[in-house]
Amino acid sequence: MNFKQKLTAVCAVACMSSVFAATPAEHKAAKDQISADYKAAKAQCNSLMGNAKDVCEKEAKGREKVAEAELDYRSDASERHRHNLAKAKADAAYDVAKEKCDDLKGNPKDVCVKDAKAAHVKALEAAKVADARAETNVAPAKKSADVSEARKDASQNVREADYKAARERCDALSADAKDKCVADAKRVHGQ
Repeated sequence: MNFKQKLTAVCAVACMSSVFAATPAEHKAAKDQISADYKAAKAQCNSLMGNAKDVCEKEAKGREKVAEAELDYRSDASERHRHNLAKAKADAAYDVAKEKCDDLKGNPKDVCVKDAKAAHVKALEAAKVADARAETNVAPAKKSADVSEARKDASQNVREADYKAARERCDALSADAKDKCVADAKRVHGQ
């Protein structure tokens, strides 16, 4: 693709994105709709009791935050908004998963919380790697190094979170079985 073709493609994308950009009134209407949807979802939670109600409310709040982040991304498709959207999705899923753990007690609850945290770390690290991949205005060699570094950091953080979850599972065991479980967790997760 020569320079003129690239320039034409970039101009076409810029023109299309400006055509689909929401006006301030449309943006406000969408925000109002998100708020109304949240209030309706939260009102439905009132019929529930106990932890089911708490989970329902966390799900409603999570959907609201994700919808707001999607709206921001649609109005300005920048890397910052894309990252914020990925983070909002990860945070919403984590909050709901953590709330679901409240139904449990003792070690099963601890394991549930650690598993939720591990999933959250995986989602956040995936977003960081995607950010590094999407980086623009950077020399290809630097971009490649940045992506490689982001993957390395993400892999380490995910392994550590997975190890903590696996180690928490071992706490339910005793004596030699626990020692073997911890050793296996260390070996599997490179700790």
